[in-house]
Amino acid sequence: QVQLVESGGGLVQAGGSLRLSCAASGIIFGRVPMDWVRQAPGKQREWVARINSDGRTDYRESVKGRFTISRDNAKRTVYLQMNNLKPEDTAVYFCNSVPRVGDYWGQGTQVTVSS
Repeated sequence: QVQLVESGGGLVQAGGSLRLSCAASGIIFGRVPMDWVRQAPGKQREWVARINSDGRTDYRESVKGRFTISRDNAKRTVYLQMNNLKPEDTAVYFCNSVPRVGDYWGQGTQVTVSS
């Protein structure tokens, strides 16, 4: 049974930093790409970043140069280091595997950036 537990969110001023973590179980973690996805109030979820099983990464344009995705396969954990945060980064952040396991999503972690 898949389980994804996100943590590390919080309230930060614009320009600040946060590091999100996502602990995964129930999937063959080391073999699958992992995504970070976010959902702002009143908006649809949007993809933020991906890390492939070989470590290659990709980012949505608006976070390039500010966010860094990484993974520790031994700990079955994926991270998102977020620097120079902006108010428009405010959202609930989720991780998930690629492909998704059915309709499962974890509880997410709230990131709020004040101006």
